[in-house]
Amino acid sequence: MVFVLTVDQRGSRVSGDLVPELLTDLNRRPRRTGLLRKFERTAGDEVQGVLSEARATIDLIVELLRLDAWYVGLGIGEVAEPLPRSTRAGNGDAFVYAREAVTKAKSSPHHVNVCGPDDRLAEQVETVLWLMASVLRRRSERGWAVADLLAEGLTRREIGVKLGISQSAVTQRAQAAGVVEEQRGRLLASELLELGTAA
Repeated sequence: MVFVLTVDQRGSRVSGDLVPELLTDLNRRPRRTGLLRKFERTAGDEVQGVLSEARATIDLIVELLRLDAWYVGLGIGEVAEPLPRSTRAGNGDAFVYAREAVTKAKSSPHHVNVCGPDDRLAEQVETVLWLMASVLRRRSERGWAVADLLAEGLTRREIGVKLGISQSAVTQRAQAAGVVEEQRGRLLASELLELGTAA
């Protein structure tokens, strides 16, 4: 089982073509683990990539949700092997499910959907992603500043010094930003994917 992400730009007629910038961001990061085939433009304003690791897949989806400019479809399933060098040339159930998911995302309240052979698993992962999307959408710039620094491993005291605020203010911003909820959501969605694909 692998994970295929099909991502389609929202409102490209208004915002212009964001695909080149997204591809650079998705493919250049050395920390991008679990990427079996790099992201490529497949058609129009759409990109697609293949991943092998659940946590890396969920982390990437969260990054896309933060950008708030993309329809995100996650397909879970098998692919025809060996995988070709180009993502565009790949085929198999996971690609079909990803196409179905991104189509559904276009009418989804949170612009992200999940499809796979196990409908219950797909719905469970999708539910967690929707809840996380709701948290992320309400997060302020101040909340993101704290969340990003916490993700880098800084302590609340270090963040307070960096941002020029008290440690208690850091804690308050983290709570308002739903940082713990996001962390637990990432973990739960990843574990669901791992358990479901291992079964």
